Amino acid sequence: MAVSLLSALIALGLVHLMPQLAHWRGDGGFRRWVAQLGDTAGPARVAVTLSVPTALCLIALWLIHLLPGSELFRLVFSTVVLLYCFGPHAYEADLEAIIKAPDQPTREAAAQALSDDGDPVAWNAVALGEATAYAALHRRFGVVLWFFLLGPAAALLYRLAQTLGRDQTLRLDAAARRTARSFANLADWLPAQLMVFTLALVGHWDAVIGAWKQWHQQQSPNSWYVEGPGFLGAAARADVQVDIEAGDGYAEERIDTLAELIRLRGALLRALLAWLSVVALIVLGGWAA
Repeated sequence: MAVSLLSALIALGLVHLMPQLAHWRGDGGFRRWVAQLGDTAGPARVAVTLSVPTALCLIALWLIHLLPGSELFRLVFSTVVLLYCFGPHAYEADLEAIIKAPDQPTREAAAQALSDDGDPVAWNAVALGEATAYAALHRRFGVVLWFFLLGPAAALLYRLAQTLGRDQTLRLDAAARRTARSFANLADWLPAQLMVFTLALVGHWDAVIGAWKQWHQQQSPNSWYVEGPGFLGAAARADVQVDIEAGDGYAEERIDTLAELIRLRGALLRALLAWLSVVALIVLGGWAA
């Protein structure tokens, strides 16, 4: 766990200090792999597409374990895998592009990069907050959680599953797309649940938890499996809406939207730091024992 924590801290630090790393974190190799499996279809295609890269990652970890000084090599390998999984473009960089855009059309165009499934992102604080929460889930929190729970192979499987299940530009048959989307939603459930409660802790508890409860009361038990973790979107919308209603109600919408985006970015950063702090406490507890 100590090596995993150090790998995560290094990877997150590199992404923050060297945003140009995004240039080599493309998913061209994975896209070519998906295209090569065009003669298969349905769930079998999804299984082969995701299992082969995951198996190769596991084999690499096993070989590293056999080497002298394996902890150092595992640290380097885990960091590289995390950097890839944080790509192909970091959501923090997308937020910066929106905030620093010189004009309104550029802002609205930059906001579309937050969408992982190609759905348009409307230019208002609530819609932008929801898109930001989902981008944070898919490109940061989900990767980090599965990395800490099951290691680099699980983080890689999660990231590739999100790409396969949500990227509409990948050429998949209908059955394979449904299977990939369902698997991506399944992998999202646990990190999305934890994100809701962490967001409630660092944001507006009553509004976030109230929206989470209301979503579960109104939806069928398995709707998240088909449509995705909508409870996270509901929680993010509630968190933003409370902040808007607390204002004077007369501020210009453009300013409100940017201010809310900056506030939500800070809340998500605090949420990520809370997750890392929990892992650090676990590591320290293991050393103390």
